[in-house]
Formats: sequence, C-alpha cells, structure tokens
Amino acid sequence: MEDLERTQEAVWNDDIPVDEADDIDGSLDESQLYEHFRIQVDKGQEPQRIDKFLFDRLPNVSRNRIQKAADAGYLIVAGRPVKSSYKVKPCDVISVMLDRPRYEYEIIPEDIPLDITYEDDAVLVVNKPAGMVVHPGHGNYTGTLVHALAWHFRDNPHCDVNDRHVGLVHRIDKDTSGLLVVAKTPEAKTILGHQFMQKTTHRSYRALVWGTFDEPEGRVETDIGRNVHDRLQMCVLPPGQGKLAITHYKVLETFSYVTWVECVLETGRTHQIRVHMKYLGHPLFADERYGGHTILRGLTSGSYKQFVNNCFKVCNRQALHAMTLGFDHPVTHEPMHFSAPLPDDMSSLLEKWRIYTTQHT
Repeated sequence: MEDLERTQEAVWNDDIPVDEADDIDGSLDESQLYEHFRIQVDKGQEPQRIDKFLFDRLPNVSRNRIQKAADAGYLIVAGRPVKSSYKVKPCDVISVMLDRPRYEYEIIPEDIPLDITYEDDAVLVVNKPAGMVVHPGHGNYTGTLVHALAWHFRDNPHCDVNDRHVGLVHRIDKDTSGLLVVAKTPEAKTILGHQFMQKTTHRSYRALVWGTFDEPEGRVETDIGRNVHDRLQMCVLPPGQGKLAITHYKVLETFSYVTWVECVLETGRTHQIRVHMKYLGHPLFADERYGGHTILRGLTSGSYKQFVNNCFKVCNRQALHAMTLGFDHPVTHEPMHFSAPLPDDMSSLLEKWRIYTTQHT
C-alpha cells in the first residue's frame, strides 16, 4: 500500500480556489512552496492518470481541485511539476505542494503594533509595513501579520485566526508594503473572496521601475506561471500554459533613468506586477528576485554608481506599495475605498531621484 504521509487535514476546500486566492506578490513569501502531502507509489501500480490516482487517495479533495493544483505547477514528481494527465509509475514519489504553509500548529497572539486603516464588525483594513511576513511558514514561525491579528482579536470570541473561514482574503509579499483586507466573519470572507474572484475589487499600486516608457500608459496581458528553472520566481508563459494576468499601468513621473508608475490590477497573480514590469523591460527598482537590484540604466561607475548604491540603501526592497484598495462592504454593500500613504523609504527614494534628475538635466 502507498506510503501516505499526511502533514495536515486537507486544506484544499478553502473558500477561495487555489488559482484565484493569490493577490499579487501574494504572500507568505508566496514564491515559497510548502509540501502538504507525499505519496510513494506501489511497486505493482498500473499506469494511471495522476489526478485520478490522487483523487482516490487524498481525503476531502475533489478531482477538479487536484487538476487546478497541477495547472498551477503544484504536483511534483522527481523534482519536476507534472500535468494532471501524467501517468504515475511504480515507485514514483509524488509531492503535493501549496503556496501556503501547513496549518499544523496554533497561532499564538503576539503584541505587534498594527497600522489599522479601518475596522468594523465585519472587516478590518490594515496597512502592512515592508518586511513583515503575512502568514507563518518555513523560517517565519513568529512575528507575522497573522500573529499580530491574533493579538488584536484576542478579546473577540467570534474572530479566531486559527479558523481558516476568517482572516486574510488576499496577500501581498513580505517586502511589499500597503493595504490588505481581513474578514472577521465567515460570511464576510466568502463574500469578499467572491469579489476578488469576480475581479470587482479595485487595487492600485505605486512602483519605481528601471527605464523610461515610450507611451504614457498601457495594458499588459499575458499568462503567468511558476518558472520551472527557478521555483522562487514566476514568469510569463506562452498562451494557455499559465494563468491569465492583466495589469494596467500609467506613468506618473519620469526621472533620469527610472520611472514612477501606477499599476492597477485586473487580475491578482503571484508577483504579477513584478513579472509584468520585468517582461516590459522595466524591473522594479531594488527587486533582487527579478533583477532590479543592480544598475540597469546609466553608467555603472563613478558618482552615478555611488548615487544608485545610496538609493539601494534607502530602499533595500522592491519599490512597490499597495496604495489603494476598494471593495463593496460584505454587509452593507456600500462601496469602500481606502488609501495608504507612501512609507518613508519609498518617499525618500523618490525625493533622491527628483533631486538627481534636477541636477543632471
């Protein structure tokens, strides 16, 4: 019989499907994958589609769910992702990965300050600082936003962050700052999750990117999926091989070698803005994972090199901020709109580029 190592109760029946749950830069550090199940196939196993094979063996998981996981690159055999049509062979070792950690321990409240933009009985909107991980996971078992929320809700018997039916509806990456909405009731999470899935929410970001644009605004539409050569990265894929991702961008201010842009999400894929800007030839400034942490425009020596290195010190993370968030209130159905001011590191970074551009034009 197969060696089935179950590391948690099945979590694939969340309110938000695996292919729609991720906000851009969706985070945990969303590029990290977490093993939820491992199965070693019997020596005498006949060839069988992997989606059928897993459906017969994983508890409380639909075949459609398994196929979505395969489409997202989360079914791994011999170290490589496989499609749902893959035929399992004797002695195959199958890992079922997800982009969120296993809920295998209780979240202990931690007294961590929160910058709360809005709160009522159904929702909470929080302005997350850069550097804070959203969910606990490998290497980040304490100090996360979820731990801070557990402390904030410690006297609310109806809002337990250990209950997956409440809590964060979407995510942003550890080193992205800005707004997130938290559902305080199961009903609110279901309704808000539906809005994210139906793309009726409004999310706009501010980013500093390398290079200048020929057009003042534009629309990027591609498929996005995990990079098979680097599992920590997402990338643009040929049509039909990934998940549809659409970003609208608008130039707000142009400097000597970088540009300040607004990005509005029509979809919410992991690292969407970071991937789309790189695809256009404009990686985010200081984005180490996608190549923006080196000098990509201008001279690579002299005073300019020193200036850029100083900029990297001022803002030592991808220059990306989730500035505005809009949705319909899950109870009153009234339109809600929120805005978060730029954090100090990005404000200082912009000012340095303004001064440099003025002095060198």
